[in-house]
Amino acid sequence: MSGVGAYRAVMFLPVHCVVCRTLGSTLCELCAAQLVPAPEAPPLPPLDRTVALFAYEGVGRTVVSRLKFDGHRDAVRPMGAMLAAAIDAPVDLVTWVPTSPARRRRRGYDQAELLARATARSLGVPVRRTVRRQSGPAQTGQARAARLQASFSPFGRPPHGVVAVVDDVRTTGASLVGVARALRFCGARSVVGATLAATAGTTSGSASYSAIDPLQSG
Repeated sequence: MSGVGAYRAVMFLPVHCVVCRTLGSTLCELCAAQLVPAPEAPPLPPLDRTVALFAYEGVGRTVVSRLKFDGHRDAVRPMGAMLAAAIDAPVDLVTWVPTSPARRRRRGYDQAELLARATARSLGVPVRRTVRRQSGPAQTGQARAARLQASFSPFGRPPHGVVAVVDDVRTTGASLVGVARALRFCGARSVVGATLAATAGTTSGSASYSAIDPLQSG
């Protein structure tokens, strides 16, 4: 089931539309109809596949912005259910691409973590943090070359089986690839990347991403 199509399979509580603010649902029918299907992603090894609900443009961009910057957390649960429907495959564990500590403090939450927890709840599987972000500037607003340097190291218990990595937007794919490499390094058999939105700028997985050896990380 496609990400946009999955929307119609999810029931919502009577709240404000995350885009136009009208009462009735988290995403009203009028705004949902304006979502653009996510562009196809090229292979992004070591990810086995990626899924996204919609393109990061127009209404789709507003949905992400309201969740990420405006604290519209009532959208998290239904969006997580949509992501679970889009994954549409057995998963053993759900995790997320962690934001920087500074951004988490400023916003008061990590939107990717909230989405991951909602997705895991819908899938009926465990959810936990599995990687930590290496120090460096936030990726928002960074040039493509800077985004390709996303680096993560394993954190906590080693994951096994199939792991779904959740984030809000897939742009170059660097963050998803960086997390996937760290997960593969410590034992994950398969990794799926799942995001709310995706841009057409996703690159191939051939760039020099690297997982940090946990014995070398601080």
